[in-house]
Amino acid sequence: MRLEVKGRNVEVNDSIRRYAADKLDRIEKQLPETTQIEVELTLETNPSIAEDHIAEATVWTKGSTLRVRERSVGFEASIDQLADKLERQVTRYREKRSRRETGRRANGAVAEEPAFTEEQLERMIVKSKELDLQPLTAEEATAELELIGHDFLVFVNSETGKQNVVYRRRGGGYGLIDPQQ
Repeated sequence: MRLEVKGRNVEVNDSIRRYAADKLDRIEKQLPETTQIEVELTLETNPSIAEDHIAEATVWTKGSTLRVRERSVGFEASIDQLADKLERQVTRYREKRSRRETGRRANGAVAEEPAFTEEQLERMIVKSKELDLQPLTAEEATAELELIGHDFLVFVNSETGKQNVVYRRRGGGYGLIDPQQ
């Protein structure tokens, strides 16, 4: 297993790296092939968010990419929650893969799964959502963004009738994307 622990808005020290490696070691035992795990730790700079320590993990396996995101009041707690959730995902992945392999053997065709390059993995869409866009003003959208705790919000600007995006800036404050057509 190749484990990479990175930090955004925070310096990652050796004790946190060891803690993450110890917690994610049990996942390595469940995955037979060599995998790459990337953990990104982020410290949210918004003072109104209590659970400001975010841990995100991406696991590249032979066939799939698994992603988990957890937030808590401390990095250790976030990593604990992340490891538990990731372990459940790995178990589901192994069961699904086992069923698929059993089905292939029954059909007599065992095909090799396509391998992806690191560049392809970075560009891959791993999640898709459908949105019900609400007509809001930019001020209402920032208030809604605070309530849901996300980094951005897509909405229909009630003043212009166009789709806009309001987002939280890393340095503080908000940004508004208003596309010109």
